[in-house]
Amino acid sequence: MDTYLKAAIEEAQAGVKEGGIPIGSVIVYNGKIIGRGHNRRVQKGSVVLHAEMDALENAGRQPASVYKQCTLYTTLSPCAMCSGAIILYQIPRIVIGENKTFKGEEELLRAKGIKLEVLQDEACITLMKDFIKNDPKLWNEDIGV
Repeated sequence: MDTYLKAAIEEAQAGVKEGGIPIGSVIVYNGKIIGRGHNRRVQKGSVVLHAEMDALENAGRQPASVYKQCTLYTTLSPCAMCSGAIILYQIPRIVIGENKTFKGEEELLRAKGIKLEVLQDEACITLMKDFIKNDPKLWNEDIGV
């Protein structure tokens, strides 16, 4: 398994252990993880702390030139909010663990010239399927249903 996807899955697992939603993300620049995060909406009582947003927050203030050379790894296809941040910071490549349980704004990202690689990783799929089955109400809240 890819080292960076593994790190994103570890973030997702941390979210579950904290009572949150199992989605994780890491941002990689020049072969180094500069930001890690997981969905912490429940833990922080936040409306915006999806995994990708948390990873961006934890990467800290970076020049645009850094983000333009990064790859974002995420266990689940990015939603509209996270896709907007990816577009804003011009992150050129996203590796997505899976999009079977939720397909985010992939067409918009592609239309903006962002390269997507969807892995359909079984660990990512299982994490989300189990979570959705066990807590559909929280899942629906997270995706705005």
